[in-house]
Amino acid sequence: MKEVINNYFQNSINVKKDFLKQHIDKIEQAAEKLISIFQSGGKMLVFGNGGSAADSQHIAAELVGRFRKERRALPVLALTTNTSILTAVANDYAYEDVFLKQIEAFLKPGDCVMAISTSGNSANVIKAVEFTKAMGGFVISLTGCEGGRIVSISDISFVVASDEVSIIQEVHITLAHLLCLLVEESLY
Repeated sequence: MKEVINNYFQNSINVKKDFLKQHIDKIEQAAEKLISIFQSGGKMLVFGNGGSAADSQHIAAELVGRFRKERRALPVLALTTNTSILTAVANDYAYEDVFLKQIEAFLKPGDCVMAISTSGNSANVIKAVEFTKAMGGFVISLTGCEGGRIVSISDISFVVASDEVSIIQEVHITLAHLLCLLVEESLY
């Protein structure tokens, strides 16, 4: 067991170290963009499936509530939480439209979406990103493996170079926490 424990932790650490080396400039760019969007009265919509849906809710909670500082709430919505919308859209249209319809309702030009897909190929996430771009929104994507289709249609894309979903998700939430920290430190 100790060997499995040690190997898992070492793999996670190594993937995070590699990610930081490859993406430090993009992390700064993404933070600056989010700061600019919030300063200009814009908002961020966050979405993904499965564990990425949970991460979306986590990220929204950190920015609407607080990360480390007592401050004014920031306008961030997780598009994964309203089960009535999700099930109605999936039933009346298609599951591929569950995020797109919410973006149609809430996104204004200049707002940001954070699209999370460990494969980068989730049909409903791709469709929502394409719609966001058509509406004049800015797209930050979090993905893994080889990046998937989402990379080519995002403004800033963070690809975790791993095919282990759990490790990809660990890096995604570490990145999200760092973005929360940078936004809070700059705005407050």
